[in-house]
Amino acid sequence: MKSERTYIIALIATVTLFAASCQQSASGGTAGNQTDTTGTAIITFQSPDHDFGKVKAGEKVGCIFSYTNTGDADLVITAASASCGCTVPKYDRKPVPPGNPGTIEVVFDTSGREGLQTKTVVVQSNAENNLVILRIIAEVVTK
Repeated sequence: MKSERTYIIALIATVTLFAASCQQSASGGTAGNQTDTTGTAIITFQSPDHDFGKVKAGEKVGCIFSYTNTGDADLVITAASASCGCTVPKYDRKPVPPGNPGTIEVVFDTSGREGLQTKTVVVQSNAENNLVILRIIAEVVTK
């Protein structure tokens, strides 16, 4: 009986946290951000790849991937996830109006790495091309 009550309380807490994290407003947009949903957003990156070349082991190196919303509706990036915990993407969650630019910063921690490294970041958005894969490459040298 006591374990059932604990389970139910944990379930209610999880559902409450999940609902709060979604932050959906009655209009369907994210809370506090009005979005134009009458057209189609298209995310166009200047380049989906970045090669750091040779970097020293233990360094943290970063790059910025620039993109433009080439569609005719607001673009909202909903997630950016890396293939490894050593790679951290950062992005703005605000809607990007048509024709406007945006960036995603990616930081790669070379600690514990050696040799040629290829890491990916999957970018999810409301765009027509809703999944885009960004790639970083680095040759980690020790000395």
